[in-house]
Amino acid sequence: MTDALKELGTHLELKRPDCVLGWDVAFDELTVDVAPANIVGFVEFLKKDPSCKFSTLVDIAGVDYPERAKRFDVVYHFLSMYQNHRIRLRVSVREDEMVASIVDVHPSANWFEREVFDMYGVIFSGHPDLRRILTDYGFRGYPLRKDFPTTGYVEMRYDEEQKRCVYEPVKLTQEYRQFDFMSPWEGAQYVLPGDEKEGEQA
Repeated sequence: MTDALKELGTHLELKRPDCVLGWDVAFDELTVDVAPANIVGFVEFLKKDPSCKFSTLVDIAGVDYPERAKRFDVVYHFLSMYQNHRIRLRVSVREDEMVASIVDVHPSANWFEREVFDMYGVIFSGHPDLRRILTDYGFRGYPLRKDFPTTGYVEMRYDEEQKRCVYEPVKLTQEYRQFDFMSPWEGAQYVLPGDEKEGEQA
């Protein structure tokens, strides 16, 4: 399988040098770094090229690297049932950059791109309906960014007097606790059956 993926990586690099920034095979998976400006054309090539036929979009995900200038990776997973191959495309963008939508090539990308937008704030240009999909419409922030607080900004509860859901700033009823777990190998006093006979004389 690894040899076939290396052949595929070389094929893509030769056919589309304008798109492929680099590629690597690790753990029997091919990962291709793609130029953001050419993602749509490259995805279309992968779908139509006889050596590829990546007709199935499996997933689109986001990854946040706050320390990098190009903070976000948008990661695409495709499956070729014709060639029995899988491929991962990776596009790196800055926080203020947009990524072109691939909805026209793969309509199933619609909700995947909305999820990446909702969780990371990555904007997909040309998307037909880019709005939040998992959080509420008035939600503030992007929950999967590394700088998003673990408690969030607001909490929702049902108000019996107003007979509706209300949003309020987060109030922790107790402070975070620091747990000091004892090592299972040191200090634990286990009493096992038969230990009570330890001090008895034979």
